[in-house]
Amino acid sequence: MPELRRMLPSSNALFVFDAAARNGSFTAAAAELNVTQPAVSRMLGQFEEHLGVRLFDRKAGRAVLTEEGELLYRRVLEGFRSIETGLTEIERRRKGTETVTLSVSSAFTTHWLMPRIDKLQKQFPQVDLRFQLISGALRGPVENVDLGMRFRDREEPSSGGTLVMKEVMLPMCSPTYLDATDPAEGNTIIRLAETPGDWAADYASLLTGRRGAAKGLSFTDYAVVVQAALLGQGIALGWLTVASHWLLTGSLVPASDRLTTTRRICEFLPPRNRPMRPIAAEIRDWIIAQMHSEIAAIDKLYPKLGAMAACY
Repeated sequence: MPELRRMLPSSNALFVFDAAARNGSFTAAAAELNVTQPAVSRMLGQFEEHLGVRLFDRKAGRAVLTEEGELLYRRVLEGFRSIETGLTEIERRRKGTETVTLSVSSAFTTHWLMPRIDKLQKQFPQVDLRFQLISGALRGPVENVDLGMRFRDREEPSSGGTLVMKEVMLPMCSPTYLDATDPAEGNTIIRLAETPGDWAADYASLLTGRRGAAKGLSFTDYAVVVQAALLGQGIALGWLTVASHWLLTGSLVPASDRLTTTRRICEFLPPRNRPMRPIAAEIRDWIIAQMHSEIAAIDKLYPKLGAMAACY
């Protein structure tokens, strides 16, 4: 911070710079800051002189950022947003509310978390939940959030995560689709677009009894894959971390009597760039306990699958 103070003519210069860059006009920035336009121009001129570079090109009443100005503005914007988030969090804590941000898949949020969000809110009434949603594969760093769900190979070094369960999948479809057995028809196989290969080829037979040529549906968002199966459009490969709720309610049923277990495990990871907050750890443990209980119930409902042994 002492180095930053040396590099700035004043801390106020950043607020003036932000207003001018955001509005693209010294006059608009002056109106926002409740000062005169010459005062804004003078402050930014001093800032540019102090840095030894031009931050704006003045063009026909507009203030256009230079390349150096764009570079600085991106960093200033990130810093201001981070400070604003911190101040908002302090205010929420003062009022008895904490914000917790989860980095999870859109599919997990839609199909596992949403059906029990009321239970979660009753368990943690002081928490304001926010989500960083990932529509594709759960990968990438866990940063600037409180908790992130990710998959990793069991042979990879641990990143300090907490086990949710092993990666276990099961072909699933709606009861209506399963019962509409016309042997001459073929199955409609619903795929996640980025999944390599043809997962249906790994299953010698599916419980629908259809023997015709298979058709396909492909989506880039796994939340839509599960939704298509719920609507009776075909058979989807269901990750138990996402679709276990629908198995228990009977909205989806097994389309095979065999589970598939991979080398990967599902974990909750702490953020890389800050310590794990106690409230985030409590929510993590609650989700894991709920999921464990749900897999145990599936094990009783479909004992031939061996869900508990496969998942844990």
